Amino acid sequence: MSTAPRYGTPPDKTPDNHPDTSTDKRETNVVDLAAARIRSLPDNHPDAGPDSNPDTEPVIGEVHEGHFDVALDDEPQTGGAIVDALPLRGGTESTGSRLPIIPPNLSGWQNVKATIEDAVRLAAHISAFHAVRAPWYAVQVAFWALVGVPVVIGHQLRWWWLVEQFGLRQQAAADNDAQVWLRLHREVKATRRWRGIVLTGEALALAIGAPALWFLAPTWLLVAILAGAALLLARIARPADRSIVAKAVVTGRFRRMNPDIVLRAYYAAGLGNPDKADKVITFATPMSRDTTGTGSQVAIDLPFGTGFTHARNARAAIASGLDVSVHQVFLTPDESSERRHELFVTDRNPLAIPAGRSPLLDCQPRDIWAPAPFGLDERGRNVWLDLMWISILIGAQPRKGKTFAARALALFASLDPYVRILLADGKNSPDWDKFRLVAHRAVFGTVPNARDNDPVRHLVEMLTEVKKHIEDVNEFLATLPTSECPEGKITRELSRKYPRLRVWLLVMEEFQVYFELDDQETNKEIAKLLSYIMAVGPSAGVILLSSSQKPSGIGAGDVGRLFNRYRDNHAVRFALKCGNRVVSDAVLGGDAYQEGFDASALPSARNKFKGIGILYGATDETPIVRTYLADHGDAENILKAARRHRERAGTLSGHAAGEEAPREVRDVLADVAAIYSHGEPGLHWQHIAARLATTFPEHYADISAETISAQLRALKLPSVNVKVAGETLKGLRHKDLTAAIESRQATA
Repeated sequence: MSTAPRYGTPPDKTPDNHPDTSTDKRETNVVDLAAARIRSLPDNHPDAGPDSNPDTEPVIGEVHEGHFDVALDDEPQTGGAIVDALPLRGGTESTGSRLPIIPPNLSGWQNVKATIEDAVRLAAHISAFHAVRAPWYAVQVAFWALVGVPVVIGHQLRWWWLVEQFGLRQQAAADNDAQVWLRLHREVKATRRWRGIVLTGEALALAIGAPALWFLAPTWLLVAILAGAALLLARIARPADRSIVAKAVVTGRFRRMNPDIVLRAYYAAGLGNPDKADKVITFATPMSRDTTGTGSQVAIDLPFGTGFTHARNARAAIASGLDVSVHQVFLTPDESSERRHELFVTDRNPLAIPAGRSPLLDCQPRDIWAPAPFGLDERGRNVWLDLMWISILIGAQPRKGKTFAARALALFASLDPYVRILLADGKNSPDWDKFRLVAHRAVFGTVPNARDNDPVRHLVEMLTEVKKHIEDVNEFLATLPTSECPEGKITRELSRKYPRLRVWLLVMEEFQVYFELDDQETNKEIAKLLSYIMAVGPSAGVILLSSSQKPSGIGAGDVGRLFNRYRDNHAVRFALKCGNRVVSDAVLGGDAYQEGFDASALPSARNKFKGIGILYGATDETPIVRTYLADHGDAENILKAARRHRERAGTLSGHAAGEEAPREVRDVLADVAAIYSHGEPGLHWQHIAARLATTFPEHYADISAETISAQLRALKLPSVNVKVAGETLKGLRHKDLTAAIESRQATA
């Protein structure tokens, strides 16, 4: 237990800008917060008699109207409220939190080495920074030195003439005080005589010494004297706000947090009232810096009847009262009391600080049974995600980092050579293309394309294979003795020992497109398979990783019901920036908004806040996570390493092992459809020919614009005028190509 901090001004030290209210004749109702908090405890005055008046009891300090930020007492005082201390990081309640004997940056050779490297890098940066700007520094010094010559002469003349006494003599003359005027006049004459002699001596010394130094002094001494004189003159003449030497390192600045500001914010948010004794807000712990050094924290006790829900709903108002961004204010409930919570205010918006490159870039093997590195939370702490036994839903607006977040988890799984990866990319983008290096099965798109000539049929076959695997796992586990499988489920040892018990990862990118195909029977079949896998897959070691930019309003009837069941049964949800609250609720779940989590309220600057989302359901906490970055090139390097790990372990299978038969015939419609970028209404024939030759050189290396035009016109596709980048030439409209593919499917 510890004594609560007492905030107040000692009685004998009343601030100048706050008059002593004890002598104020106005009738006021000033609440002494420190005293009120002490008086609220029944056992705080054990010796008080029945006639004692708590309002006249001596208190430590005094709090004035509208002011709560005051100096702490120099010496400990008796009394005070007993509160629960925050958990200690080392030590005990009696010894307190112990600081390390050896600073962390000097503990161990690795830390010492890193500290030295940081110091060397800083010194090198500062040296290089100033070396580049040295010529400009010299020009500025020369300029201000020239300006400094008349400035110094002016200072000397004013010093000699004693101009500061002029006002005194004028005042004496105005007062008709001849005696004072004569005394001042005599003093100024004597002072000017003496200072004139000094200036004459300076002038003679300069007139004689300068030529002597010029002709007799060695060059190095002359240069040193001139440089010193130039620096001195420049320093005298330079304005105070015009620094010659620029700063190579800018020290971070942050808004100061103190009890005054915190109480002002909470009272402004309507969470309490300082004029009512039962509505006073108190502090459960002293205000301190966070252990990460990124912000300030303090435990707050709200008035009785006010709980964490009220504070959470008033988060924006609290941020306004603190004069910071709402994304810098974080509230954490306390397990011991509903009205107590921890306030954490970061120095700057943590969401604007990227988490950095993925730690998977070391390309070392990983273990799916260990947590996966996902990113950093608002306090800069690592966020790890256990993938086993769960299903994960990731949702967001387009281009907010949804695919990158899903791919980061899939990359972690790929580095475990004993994880079998199955992929369905509904949007048929290049983001997942390199996963063919390791994927057991890979499906791309919903219509025939260059990478998949029948994606819908292949998806059904893949999901059927997953269902059959789940059934086989459960049957096989039932045959194992309890000595080997005591809990009736997969363990790490069993998954390594028996290939039938390998962990499977099913990735469903933009899964909603497979619920809204033209063929309703196929929609139902896919929906049933996914619902089954969602229900029983995680217990059989099948991890589901789903992502969608449209997680609601899909399908009708049984398809819509199964879609909602599949979406809602994900155990862990990660919502990046969403377009509105409805979409956020669809991703995070219906209860998330009532708990204060709304992904539509995340910042939306396009190039500043990518990869930021709310991680819901993974732990008791719900952090805002900045995901690690692994771009397209990083993903390719990681997947190449993952393939090497699998080759050494002998676990390559399916498409990655070459089981897929190579394409023997050309599907020109699918090939042309594959080269169109999203949103392109049409292309010129020469552009189509060039892209085909680049994308499929084995079939179209020598294709010409006339040849591809003839082939497609033979398939009843019109050659029309197409405007691209302001130029109109003959080409093919994308809608005509789509219509031809749909017509062929309907005929088949």
